[in-house]
Amino acid sequence: MPKILIVDDDATMLKLMSTLLPLMGYEVAVNPVPGATLEAARAAAPDVFLVDLHLAGGSGLDVVRTLRADSQFATTPVIMISGEDRAEAARQAGADVFLLKPFMPNQLMDALKSLVH
Repeated sequence: MPKILIVDDDATMLKLMSTLLPLMGYEVAVNPVPGATLEAARAAAPDVFLVDLHLAGGSGLDVVRTLRADSQFATTPVIMISGEDRAEAARQAGADVFLLKPFMPNQLMDALKSLVH
C-alpha cells in the first residue's frame, strides 16, 4: 500500500485526507510541523508527499525545497496544495503537481495515480 506523508497544519484538511486516502488504498502519515518534515519523512518513508503551501511557522515552498535538497527525497513525488494559485512557485520549488483548493477527490486521485505506480 503506497504511503503519503501529509505536511499540513489544518486540522479539517488532515481529518478529511486521513479519512479519504485510506479508502482509496493509501496509507497516511501526518506532519503538521514544517521544521520537522525531514525527520517525519525519514520515519515514514513515504512514496509521495502532500504539502500545503501555507503552514504555521513555515512555508510549504521551503518544505519542498528542503525535501529536494535531501538525497533521500530528491525524487520522491510532491503534490502541493493551496487556496491561492501559486502553481508556478510550487513547480519552481520542486513540486510535481499543484492542486488549487478546493479540489475534488478525483483530482487528487488522478494526481496520485500519475505519480505513484
